[in-house]
Amino acid sequence: MNFLEIAKSRYSVRSYTEQKVEPEKLEKILQAAHVAPTAANLQPIRLIVVQSDEGLAKIGKAANIYHAPLAVIVCSSHSKAWTRPFDNKQTVDIDASILTDHMMLEATELGLGSVWICYFKADIIKKEFKLPDDLEPINILAIGYANEEPADPERHETQRIPLNELVNYERL
Repeated sequence: MNFLEIAKSRYSVRSYTEQKVEPEKLEKILQAAHVAPTAANLQPIRLIVVQSDEGLAKIGKAANIYHAPLAVIVCSSHSKAWTRPFDNKQTVDIDASILTDHMMLEATELGLGSVWICYFKADIIKKEFKLPDDLEPINILAIGYANEEPADPERHETQRIPLNELVNYERL
């Protein structure tokens, strides 16, 4: 698949089979995160890969991961993240989002489903996984084999605003 085909094929999977993700596929997903850019190459992101029943149960106290057999908790360090000097905006969310997107698209290419989860209780994740004060859980990526029909890759034509509303040239 080329990039646009992968991007069109990706959809939010909310039902998974019990099949575990193979170690070689997990390695490719993590390699995709590893090569993702971060602001000023400061690399403030830390990933927690969770596959054990015990670990998944810990996440279950804070979030619905739809019975996925694998979850990656994407965390960012505020002390390591780049800060824009003009308004002090930190890039923790942006850097974490880029890594998550890379992992999600690689999972799609490997025939896996995923869903990006931001609706979770961060304080519970911090407690259950004993995160240091400086590390903020930004999102959770649930990954596994889909137990549902895939979304139509052409759905974007009807479910998104038209390209001419999205894009403006030289002015808004």
